[in-house]
Amino acid sequence: MKASALKIGIIGLGRMGKNHLRILLMLKEVELVFISDLNTETANSLAAAHGVPAVSDPFAALDTVDAVVICTPTETHADYIRRIGSSVRNIFVEKPLAATVEEARTVKDFVDANDLNLQVGFIERYNPAVQGLKNVLEKSERVISVDFTRTNKLSARITDVDVVIDLMIHDIDLALYLNGPARSVAAHGFANDDVIEFASTLITHDNGRFSRIQASRITEKKMRKIEATCSDMFVDCELLRKEILITRQSEIIQVEGQPYKITGTQEAIQVRPQEALLSELLAFTTSCRIHPGDNHPDAKAGLSALKIANTIRNEVLK
Repeated sequence: MKASALKIGIIGLGRMGKNHLRILLMLKEVELVFISDLNTETANSLAAAHGVPAVSDPFAALDTVDAVVICTPTETHADYIRRIGSSVRNIFVEKPLAATVEEARTVKDFVDANDLNLQVGFIERYNPAVQGLKNVLEKSERVISVDFTRTNKLSARITDVDVVIDLMIHDIDLALYLNGPARSVAAHGFANDDVIEFASTLITHDNGRFSRIQASRITEKKMRKIEATCSDMFVDCELLRKEILITRQSEIIQVEGQPYKITGTQEAIQVRPQEALLSELLAFTTSCRIHPGDNHPDAKAGLSALKIANTIRNEVLK
């Protein structure tokens, strides 16, 4: 047992729960006190493989931990946060914060009233390419518009949410993170049996910037990219390959009697190779000991993203 380790429990051992388990086992200053899942066979198998206790009732073990990671289905989030928050101050919950805007608002009020340290799993904030892009945009003369594209084939494992909550909500959070609060939202899309599979959104921000977001679960090609149009440059950001390319117009050459030429320069930005989930959990464990960092997506961020997601869904389905 690690004497000064941060003691953590994991609830939910699906795909993301297993990823959290893998990363937390790597962290020297963390002690996994328990793991839990409704599928006891899965929990017991992982417990045996990694030497971590599996518990059938995680709520009975809350007095043994400093923090809890929630990787359960969306509809359980609000209830689990309230139950855990009465005993444990530090909570990590996978996105979205809750199943509905009303539940998310109630959760935020509960978090604020109890001074909880809650982090929502908007993992793309910790993508090193996004961090590099943020640094580039902060040095721009003027950011005009940022375009987000996220596509995937429909996965058999996703059965409880549509493309807005499954995929687009990541970029909604990034749009707010990079461009600030939203002034207005317009959207259109395609739904199959009232389940949205394609959505396109335009967010106008308070600072005058625009965010255009497109998400699809009916596209064979997997894409994760951000493109920023600025007054002084155009930025391509590839989230999967973790690449950033800046194109600048450098000179207009006019020779008498000939068409003018526009020359440009391209600059590749070095992106550090680090797994986003590792950075995300390092930020969480640090916040448990000290305080949330600048990138910390809290209950307010979770509510803001869900409110815009709800507006988009209503626009597409009306």
